[in-house]
Amino acid sequence: MDASQLRLYCESDAVKSLRVLMVASEAQPFSKTGGLADVVAALAQALGRLGHDVTLVTPRYGRLESGERRGSVQGRVANRMLHADLFEAPIGDHARAILVDCPPLYDRPGVYAEDHVDYADNPVRFAFLAMAALEWAAAQAQPFSVLHAHDWQAGLVPVYTQQRTPTVFTIHNLAFQGVFDKEWVSALGLRWEDYTVAGFEFWDRLSFLKAGVMFSDALTTVSPTYAREIQRPEFGYGFDGIMRHRAGALAGILNGIDDEAWDPARDAYLPAPFDAVDLTGKRHAKHAVLELYGLKTDDVAMARPVVAMVSRMTEQKGLDLIDALAPHLPSLDATFIVAGTGEPRFESMWRSLAAANPGQFGVFVGYDERRAHLVEAGADVFLMPSRYEPCGLNQMYSMRYGTVPVVRAVGGLADTVRPFNPKNGQGTGFLFSEYEPTALWDALQRTLTAYRSQPKTWRRLQRNGMNQDFSWERSAKEYLKVYRRAMAR
Repeated sequence: MDASQLRLYCESDAVKSLRVLMVASEAQPFSKTGGLADVVAALAQALGRLGHDVTLVTPRYGRLESGERRGSVQGRVANRMLHADLFEAPIGDHARAILVDCPPLYDRPGVYAEDHVDYADNPVRFAFLAMAALEWAAAQAQPFSVLHAHDWQAGLVPVYTQQRTPTVFTIHNLAFQGVFDKEWVSALGLRWEDYTVAGFEFWDRLSFLKAGVMFSDALTTVSPTYAREIQRPEFGYGFDGIMRHRAGALAGILNGIDDEAWDPARDAYLPAPFDAVDLTGKRHAKHAVLELYGLKTDDVAMARPVVAMVSRMTEQKGLDLIDALAPHLPSLDATFIVAGTGEPRFESMWRSLAAANPGQFGVFVGYDERRAHLVEAGADVFLMPSRYEPCGLNQMYSMRYGTVPVVRAVGGLADTVRPFNPKNGQGTGFLFSEYEPTALWDALQRTLTAYRSQPKTWRRLQRNGMNQDFSWERSAKEYLKVYRRAMAR
């Protein structure tokens, strides 16, 4: 079989079942700081449902008690001999997690940082994660078909691997690059001959992200538009030249959502179920979320549009645009409900708005899953004015729950939200292009006008979004194509 025949064979359905080893720094339900945790768990489960065997290796943070002990690993990192017990926990059909339990590294209040300060030994913590995953994999009787590493924290997986196993590396957010002093090269057991422009050197420092990009057989990122954007200076964060260099290995695969966990027809967090045919239960959710935030629930309040945001409070998510508009937001005939954490200045901004306008703004600084589901279901409008957005999940959750998104037309937001056409009622949301407060303000005004003046068209807009297919099975099949291409190389 020549090379072209092998490639066709590996990309076909003839290779029925793959063994996939994933490595990620967080994964639901064991840990979560953002969308990465949702994505890796959902992808593993979707691949399992398609009949593939998936193991996801991730740290066992804090006092988490989950899984059954399945042995141990050890390795020397930065002159420290580290030992970890390994625990196995099922996460779906044909899918499991291996939790790396190393208390000196992972038993801490935060996942990556504490009080907004990164842990100084993060290079050790995530180099050891890569080592532990590969040592465990090497001890298994049956080899893996492909290694799939996620984001900079797993960037050393393709560097450390001693096996001729194809490697795939996924960039979830290019802005986070895992850049550290070059003194870590020796401390982490890396080779100085790989500390080059063609290796993991980045402006005379060590970059875990660049290691993953340069040493992997195939690369993916989390939406087609973002795959193009990161090859341009304005979105590349210094990596645009590197991404152009590796463009031939790069694919943009839109994330899916867990359409079982995020399903208004069977969501246990909601007071009543609803679907695209019967939206009655959505009104119950609106009443419940207003009550949760201590806001009025009379007929006037229920008729007023609820604009929601569940997000990290950072500039990436467009909070500086909202900050610029903060003095004007109370003038809108709308109720605002917010949940999330982030930069203190933005947390303070929301708290100040709520204190000055207690009947109009409900703010919760923190995160809990029940609240997130109830906000998505009970809101009329979801706000996501991101400066950049690799994929985004909340706009997809929102559409599934009949909550109309207002988004900036970048990355995965542009790939998932179709602009509203007032003439024919087509589309699923409202978009704006320029990263300017006036552009966001205009989009909000258009949205609220449609809500008030075109109730029938608004219902159609809701149903358009609820009928979109954002299932993970669709995305998982695209990942399988990438795996098989990597295997054929």
